[in-house]
Amino acid sequence: MLKVIDEGSGALHVPKLELATREEADAFVEKVKAAGFEFLRFELPDMAGMSRGKTIPISHVAGYMRSGLNLYGGTVALDSNSVPVRNSGYNEEMNYQDCVMVVDQSTLSPVPWLEKTGRVICDTMWYDGKVQLASPRMLLKKMLSVADTLGFKVMMGHEYEFYVVDAETRKPLFDGQPIFATARTHAHPAIDDLIKVLQAQGIDIITYNVEHGPGQVEINYSAEVGVAAADTGFIFKSTVKEYMARHGLLATFMTKPYKGLSGSCAHYHISLLDKETGNNAFLDLADPDGMSQIFKSFIQGVLDHARGAMAIWSPTPNCYRRIRPRTYAPSNISWGIQDRSASVRVKASKDKSTHMEVRVPAAMSNPYLVAASVIGSGLLGLMQQRELMPSGSGPKEDDASYAKLPTEIDDALDAFEADTALRDLLGEEFVKVYLAMKRQETARLRDEIPAAEINEYFEAY
Repeated sequence: MLKVIDEGSGALHVPKLELATREEADAFVEKVKAAGFEFLRFELPDMAGMSRGKTIPISHVAGYMRSGLNLYGGTVALDSNSVPVRNSGYNEEMNYQDCVMVVDQSTLSPVPWLEKTGRVICDTMWYDGKVQLASPRMLLKKMLSVADTLGFKVMMGHEYEFYVVDAETRKPLFDGQPIFATARTHAHPAIDDLIKVLQAQGIDIITYNVEHGPGQVEINYSAEVGVAAADTGFIFKSTVKEYMARHGLLATFMTKPYKGLSGSCAHYHISLLDKETGNNAFLDLADPDGMSQIFKSFIQGVLDHARGAMAIWSPTPNCYRRIRPRTYAPSNISWGIQDRSASVRVKASKDKSTHMEVRVPAAMSNPYLVAASVIGSGLLGLMQQRELMPSGSGPKEDDASYAKLPTEIDDALDAFEADTALRDLLGEEFVKVYLAMKRQETARLRDEIPAAEINEYFEAY
C-alpha cells in the first residue's frame, strides 16, 4: 500500500497547474472590477508562511493570468533572512531562473486596509511546466490528494497566539497575566478593528481574547475543508502583521519573544470526512469514547512521526525555547481525551465535531506545512492500520515513561531526515529544499553572539 502511495505521490497526487485561457482571464477580470478593485496582489506563501509576490494594476491582470507572472524561481527557497538556500535545487542549480505564478481564482479576497485592492493566492511552476513541489501550498494539495485517494476530505483549522507591542518601544499593550480578562481584550481599539478587517476578508471569527502573556492575543476562526483552511491561516497571519503596523503596533508570531513569559503556539485541529457522505470518519458511537478505528490509527500515525514532524511544527531555534514545564507546551509524544498536557488532545464530543488537536506546533510555523505533515503522518498510520497506544492517566508532562520530543532544532532536523516513511510521502523535492534551508538558517544563527553571552562574560572575564 505504501509503495503505491509513494509512486502516486509524485505524479498522480500532484494537481497540474494550468494558465487561464483568454476567456477565463477576461471573465475573472470582470469579477475583479465588479468587486471594486483597481489593483490585485499576486501572493505566494513562502517556506516560512510569509507572503511574497507582486501587485498588479487591473489593466495587466488578464495578461499575467494567461502567460503567468514571472517571479524569482527560488522564492520558496529563501531562508528566514531572504538568503538563497544553497544545495536546495532551486537556486544556483537552476541558474537563478524565474518561475511562473499561476492564479488560483477561487482565492480572490479584499485587502481592506488598501484602497481598491484585492489579492489572489498563487501556485508556482517552472517555465517548462514542472510544478514546484517544494512549494508549501502545493505540498498540502499533494497530501489532500492522497487523502482523497483513500476516500477522505480533510476538515481543519489553525489556532494562533501572538503578541502585540508598541512598534517604537516594544512595550506590550498591557501588563500582567490577564488570560481571558474581558476588559483587556477590548483595551485597545486596534484589536476590535482587526476583527472587523478579518471578517471583511471572509474569515469567520468565532472568539477572541487576551492570553496568558502581557499583550498576548488569541483569535479563533472556523475550520474549513481542504486547502482553503490553510489559505485562511496564511491570510490571517499576513493581515495581523500588516494591519497592526498601520496602528503603530508590531504584532509578532515569534514563538518565544520574552524570557519567562508565555510562548505563542499554533494548535492545529483536524478531522477526516468521508468524501462520499460527508460524515465524520473519526466518529463511532459504538466506541466508549466515540472514536472510530480510523481515528485511532490516524492519531497513532501522528504520534509515530511526531519527532520528525517537529522540524516542521517548530521551524526555528527560538521555537524550542517555548518547551518549558507547566506551560501547556507539550514536550513528549502522548495523547489524551481533553488533555491539555498531551501533544495530541482528542476532542471526544461524540458528535460530528469529534476531532483531534495537535498542540505542539509553534506560532512561527507555516499553516500549509503543519497541515501537510500532520495529514501525511496520520495517513501513514491509517494505511499501516496502526493500533493506538494507551493514553495513560494524569498530566502527560509528569510521566517520564513517554518518549520525548526534540528540544533543539538540530535534533528535530536529524529526526526528520531519518523518518524515511514521512520523507517518501512528502517527497524528496520538498525534503531537500526544507532540510537545506533549515541547516543553513541554524548554521548562520549559531555564529551570532547572543546578547546574554556578552552580558555574562564580556566585562567580568
